[in-house]
Amino acid sequence: MKKNFTVAGIGELLWDIFPTHKRLGGAPANFACHCSRLGAMASLVSCVGVDPLGEQICTALRETGVDTHWVMGSDAYPTGTVQIVLNAGKPTYEICEDVAWDYIMCGDELKTFAATLDAVCFGSLSQRAGESRTAIRSFLQHVPDSALKFFDVNLRQEFFSKEVIEESLRRANILKLSDEELPVLAGYFKLQGDSLEQLHHLRDMFDLRLIAYTRGSDGSVLVSAEEVDDFPGLPVKAVDTVGAGDSFTAALCMGLLRGWPLKKVNAFANEVAVFVCSQKGATPVLPGRLVTYGVEMAGRPVI
Repeated sequence: MKKNFTVAGIGELLWDIFPTHKRLGGAPANFACHCSRLGAMASLVSCVGVDPLGEQICTALRETGVDTHWVMGSDAYPTGTVQIVLNAGKPTYEICEDVAWDYIMCGDELKTFAATLDAVCFGSLSQRAGESRTAIRSFLQHVPDSALKFFDVNLRQEFFSKEVIEESLRRANILKLSDEELPVLAGYFKLQGDSLEQLHHLRDMFDLRLIAYTRGSDGSVLVSAEEVDDFPGLPVKAVDTVGAGDSFTAALCMGLLRGWPLKKVNAFANEVAVFVCSQKGATPVLPGRLVTYGVEMAGRPVI
């Protein structure tokens, strides 16, 4: 089995601005950081302003081991920021518009890079502006059919639409969504029945390899054509949940690339997400027991 997997996140790159500090943010960036820490050769495709915040964010990315070669610089637009307020550990977001990551471009060299990937993650937020939406779709056209193509719905504010979600689902082969996001898709696509029936219908409708459905502290469900794995969750004292879903996606990605059974993948992804919830910020350094894929997780055998 291949050992050095090449993965990328494409989309928003920004600073999460908390009341007292700022931290690296953006779902594709968080995904890339965690994949890097979990052993992948990870890159980020995005755009930052030619400004101090842009320089600082690229430095922060490189410190996590993420390749920033494909992070473009813009003289015309500033580095993105998001104002975050936490209420009992749960974040609310105010996302600045018309920033550098709204203007990603996909040239021939980037298309060539896309063809080398084993996995890519993209979302709906990064497609709010036409330039980046066109670039992301072009990039995905050049990712191999054999690669894992994660669409993380990641609904934020008013920055999503049925057209963007539907087109993204057609370009993806793995969907990650939460219990807060499923009702939106159920309305868009007239899904009937309970949540599991809706997930099966959605998977069939878009011929997806897998759907990962997260439920916060209640764990997650993985749905493929052959199997359903329901992990009940782990206890956690949440500090903040920013980036927990992105760490889940990264752990899911690495487990699938390594050919693990769904039961093990699901348990591992929950363990990683629970740890991130217990820390400040979206990309805390993971403990060695997770980085080295411990034999046991929270007392549960997973091999």
